[in-house]
Amino acid sequence: MRREFLHFARPQLTENEISAVVDALRSGWLTTAGRAREFEKAFGKYVHAEHAVALNSCTAGLFLSMKVLGIGPGDEVITTPFTFAATVNTIEHTGAKPVLVDIQPDSGNIEPALVEKAISPRTKAIMPVHVAGRPCDMDSLLRIAREKGLYIVQDCAHAIESEWRATNVGSLGDLACYSFYATKNVTTGEGGMVTTGRQDWADRLRTLALHGLDKTAYDRYAAGGQAHYDLKEPGYKFNMPDTAAALGNEGLKLIEERHKRRSDIWNRYRDELGDLPGLGMPPRPEPDTRHAYHLFICTIEPSPELDRDRMIECLGAENIGTGIHFAPVHFFSYYRNKYHINREDLPNATWLGERVFSLPLTPFLSDQDVDDVVRAVRKIVLYHCEKHR
Repeated sequence: MRREFLHFARPQLTENEISAVVDALRSGWLTTAGRAREFEKAFGKYVHAEHAVALNSCTAGLFLSMKVLGIGPGDEVITTPFTFAATVNTIEHTGAKPVLVDIQPDSGNIEPALVEKAISPRTKAIMPVHVAGRPCDMDSLLRIAREKGLYIVQDCAHAIESEWRATNVGSLGDLACYSFYATKNVTTGEGGMVTTGRQDWADRLRTLALHGLDKTAYDRYAAGGQAHYDLKEPGYKFNMPDTAAALGNEGLKLIEERHKRRSDIWNRYRDELGDLPGLGMPPRPEPDTRHAYHLFICTIEPSPELDRDRMIECLGAENIGTGIHFAPVHFFSYYRNKYHINREDLPNATWLGERVFSLPLTPFLSDQDVDDVVRAVRKIVLYHCEKHR
């Protein structure tokens, strides 16, 4: 057993990242200004998107994306139940109805054939989620959207580096929304980004993100700025401050190095745990795609001796932190009761939701940390198998 607890996803910052934030604090501009614009340009370039708008969360990005598209009461948005609650909450907040369709049992991503079947005259958009950084089948989803006249708003919270057919997912569909939460592949502490190919959508995103004003404080009060401004429409307070963007700018410089480290750990887990009975491994990336390796999601086949919750408990006793990605949306009382969804209505998502747990996967794990995780998982599974026998 490890002597110190290994946290599931504790971030570590380099001195350059810390210094960048300190420089932003000393600059006198703490809210949205030049560093946020710099981050937008660098991020847009990385994901090959024409326009990028920095916000205070991916949740804000998903919500504003639907506002820009005019989605609201009476409309439907098709999405997956196998995601963090924020994905579906944003649809609910617009007044539209989230329509949940089942997932592919191996990848955990939304099943395009079921998306097509779920389309109604009220459907306005599809919201795919690239679970753990594995890209969805974007060929099928783009075809469906094109043929049915629907928008695609991607939840790319796990998918900064993800590519489908050698194309970054951020340049596909209509709008793509990213997260820079503390545990994400690039962090700003709290933060998000929306990318799009349309200038008019990007302009309206900026306006909605800052109360509906046509000028930021930087535009109004920096040297040569004009203090007068107009309110275009009632907006929100979703802008990213420069202190956060400073951290993002430095983290983006390290993204490929950190992706390589996560890839190495992900493959070690798969290679060294794949022979254990009852323990399911995530499939290898599909051909001509790039996985972001944001999470390593396992499944455990329940037995009288060992189920998912017992596995997490035993790993905790070994001082190994874990996560659950995800408790599906239809497990939650609000959505289950409001939309009358039963577990058997979404069998693949239900099957995964009852079995999944995630192992630590950050670029900050040492080789010894990875050894400890592998040793603990093998010890627990083999002990309970022997005991059950």
